[in-house]
Amino acid sequence: MRLGLKIGANDLEIKLRKIRSFLEDGHKVKIMAFFRGREMAHQELGHQLLARIIQSLSEVAVVDQTPQLAGKNLSIVVRSNNTNAKAKNPQGDSEADQAL
Repeated sequence: MRLGLKIGANDLEIKLRKIRSFLEDGHKVKIMAFFRGREMAHQELGHQLLARIIQSLSEVAVVDQTPQLAGKNLSIVVRSNNTNAKAKNPQGDSEADQAL
């Protein structure tokens, strides 16, 4: 999920809702805050944005990878903290089908 530093509150809520749906399906989510131009001089804004996202997802997710700056992108990876998430195996069958 890519986010700009100047994302609006409602746009952020929509992105968070989509991230929650991915986490409920058992997927890991990579969240990237990208910097444009002179925004690189204010990297603390990117860290604040990611901290706000982590705080709002704290009830459903845990941080799998700490924030890393790669070029003009600051990224983290989060995963579901629920062990009962609907994870699928590589063949696409559900876990319940394999138990039979």
